[in-house]
Amino acid sequence: MTVAITWLSHAAFLIESSKGRVLIDPFLSNNPKASLKLQDLPPVDMILVTHGHGDHVGDTIALATRDNALVVASVEVVNWLRNHGVKRLHGQQAGGAFEHPAGRVKLTPAFHGSSLPDGSYGGQPVGMLLTVEGVTVYHAGDTSLFGDMALIGDEGVDLALLPIGDNFTMGPEDALKAADLIGPKMVIPMHYGTWPVIDVDQERFRGPAAGKPWRVSIPTPGEKIRLN
Repeated sequence: MTVAITWLSHAAFLIESSKGRVLIDPFLSNNPKASLKLQDLPPVDMILVTHGHGDHVGDTIALATRDNALVVASVEVVNWLRNHGVKRLHGQQAGGAFEHPAGRVKLTPAFHGSSLPDGSYGGQPVGMLLTVEGVTVYHAGDTSLFGDMALIGDEGVDLALLPIGDNFTMGPEDALKAADLIGPKMVIPMHYGTWPVIDVDQERFRGPAAGKPWRVSIPTPGEKIRLN
């Protein structure tokens, strides 16, 4: 079956394959750019949470409860979710991988913070490598540029989802360097335009990327892209 990805806005993505639906950082409610309301999102099988900030944990509790979905995150985020009633949980840490029914997930480092919505400690923020149906997607999470992205690229990344919004994460110029280090087939920029403080012109990324060995796709929120 074809693997397809839909950008829901901000850092939220839905990845669909024959293995199931995987939702990453499901920030829909209170998101001014969200392409779907929570009730319109189809049932999901697995939710990946890169770190504890509210714009990434988002609607995880509501969706995990609604769909009995498995939530994969760092151990600290998993423990917090357990205390908030989520039943199906799997904790990992940076460097660790596990073969889940909906795809293989490997956590990678990310340089950011990770306090949870109530202010409690959220552990180390992470990125995530999801491999399903022979396609590997790297969701960088909220992060700065760092040299070991080249090692992440050694995993064979088909699609890199990279923040470009600046202020809280790397901006377009550093994201270009990140993509060069990772060497994916395609890059989708994320984590920009949601609020004025990260309202970065996407052309600062797309323009200089012309002629790179990797290509850029900039979907509108809700647009589905087929990956194979």
